[in-house]
Formats: sequence, C-alpha cells, structure tokens
Amino acid sequence: MKLTEARQHFISSWGAFGTHWGINRTMAQIHALLLISPDPLTQDDIMEELNISRGNTNMNIRELINWGLVERVLLSGERKEYFTAEKDIWKVVKQIVKERKKRELEPMLQLLDKLEEVEGDKRDRHVKIFVDTVGGIKKLGKQADKTLDVMIRAEETWFVGNLLKMFK
Repeated sequence: MKLTEARQHFISSWGAFGTHWGINRTMAQIHALLLISPDPLTQDDIMEELNISRGNTNMNIRELINWGLVERVLLSGERKEYFTAEKDIWKVVKQIVKERKKRELEPMLQLLDKLEEVEGDKRDRHVKIFVDTVGGIKKLGKQADKTLDVMIRAEETWFVGNLLKMFK
C-alpha cells in the first residue's frame, strides 16, 4: 500500500473510530491528519486535504484545542495560524480520558449524589430499590473514577505492565 493510500485509510478509519469515542467524524479526521503530519498545517491545508468547509474546519479545530489534543503554532514570518497534534499516543489517550472523565463521569457522579438523597421512607421497597440501584451505580462510578485517576497519573510502562499482570 502506498503512503497516500495508507494516509487516506488511516484518516478515514480514525474518523470512524472517533464516532465510537464520542466525537464527530470530521473532528476525528482532522485529529488523524494532524497526528500523521510531520509539520504543522494551516486551516487551508486541512480544508483541502479533507475536502471540508472553512466553518466545519474552524469549529472542529477549536473543539480539538478545547480537548487539549491540538494546539496553535506560530511560525516566525508567517501570518497564518498553524496547527499540530500531540504525537505521543500515550499523552493523547491520557488527555482523552481526562476530558471524557470531566465531561461524562464527573457530572454523572454529581447527579447520583443528588439522586441518592431521595426523600421517602427507606423501608418502602420502591425507595429502597431506587436508593440501592443508584448507590450501586455510584459505587461503580467512583471505582472507575479512581482507576482513571491512576491511569492519568501513571507512566505508560508502569500502567501497561500492571494491566498485563491483571490478564495473566
């Protein structure tokens, strides 16, 4: 497979995977393009390479910057903004985990805290089932939160080594 074909396949596949990770296809494709580009790219470069509109490109670049996956790069003597993505995939994964935790897990845990304080007679089986179910989900969520915190703080070799030990 030639490099141009492999690049297109990677960008397309990363875009499809992105939809499973909770981001839109175009955002994931821009991320993929910046991941495999040896040099920073301008918004025009991205638009041309992916055949997408300026508005779509701009909106998705801003969101990638908000996620901490892409950064603006200023090149001396250039008026245009350039963009680059973190190339260390372990740092990318940790950043995605941090963002998903912040956007999804933490709000869910806050909601469960409120729901667990439901009013009613704790001996009533409807109240008891509700509180027990919410409490069980909260317990699992807190364990997931702790595990993700460990992963975020961990070095890649330590984390992968301990993960492999779990599967032996």
